[in-house]
Amino acid sequence: MNIPEHRKAIDKLDAQIVKLLNERTRHVLEIGDIKLKAGEEIYAPHRERAVLQRICRLNAGPITNESLRAIYREIMSSALSLEKSMTIAYLGPEATFTHQAAIQRFGASLRYSAQKTIADVFAEVSRNRAEYGVVPVENSTEGVVTHTLDMFVDSELKIVAQIILPIQHCLVSNCKREEIQKLYAHPQTLAQCRGWVQNYLPNAEIIETSSNARSAELAAREKKSAAIAGSLAAERYSLRILESDIQDNSANATRFLVLGRQCSPATGNDRTSFMLSIHHKVGALHEALAPFRRYRLNMTKIESRPSKRKAWEYYFFVDCEGHIHDRKVVKAIEQLQKQCNLVKILGSYPNGE
Repeated sequence: MNIPEHRKAIDKLDAQIVKLLNERTRHVLEIGDIKLKAGEEIYAPHRERAVLQRICRLNAGPITNESLRAIYREIMSSALSLEKSMTIAYLGPEATFTHQAAIQRFGASLRYSAQKTIADVFAEVSRNRAEYGVVPVENSTEGVVTHTLDMFVDSELKIVAQIILPIQHCLVSNCKREEIQKLYAHPQTLAQCRGWVQNYLPNAEIIETSSNARSAELAAREKKSAAIAGSLAAERYSLRILESDIQDNSANATRFLVLGRQCSPATGNDRTSFMLSIHHKVGALHEALAPFRRYRLNMTKIESRPSKRKAWEYYFFVDCEGHIHDRKVVKAIEQLQKQCNLVKILGSYPNGE
């Protein structure tokens, strides 16, 4: 085939694709109408995951699975925006990694609302000003985001999904690397790139900022300055990426939580998050953890936080594999409730990403 023939074939296929996309969307809208009448949530992480896994199994190339998932993410985002006027609150400002994680999960078609604090994200969802919220909970290099955990003590919101975002820090600027005199960076970002900065920008004045987006904004204003930020921030503030992947740990990733009002149904590969308050006595924590061993539940995480209500009293945040409706998880919770002052389910949601 020559080029005109290929283009004619593409035009024909495009017409078919548009027709099929609209037909697919009509089915989605009808499902959404049924859900709304039944008082169910429109967004279904378990169904989204099943669709993405299925289309990847069907994929014979040359499109990569990653590209195919990105395409379908936007198809589903477009349908969601038509089903209901949906707002996603996230820890801002705009163009941060939390913003990037939210877009990765929900696509570009929805309305996003940047919030100043993690507490504000919780408040927006609790007061029905946003359908979902996205907050960071831990970084593979720097550890847990304690304020996110603390918010669950008094909140009735549930974790409905998680997002694992590989963190790829970039050196961004509108000047050459050898001309850089000032480097703007968020303290945690700087900690994740300290080795690279010491090796390649040893003489630059380092100025700490409140966020990666703020770093990029300041670097865009000043000559002979640069920032450490993500690609989304570079695009937002019209900065060139001088170096990519400058983080010291190539496996650096951040885990984000999606906050909602109802737990996701079981998928067969789920994670459940609990909050526990135990009796103040010798061996209490050991006793509290016994049900996980007894029912062969793989505990993937445990963090302690001061209760802030009484000196030397702590809450324990636990993640384990399984869904809240799984028989083994139900049995473990029943036993935990007999042994602990408090057992609070924070959510069950699809495991992994």
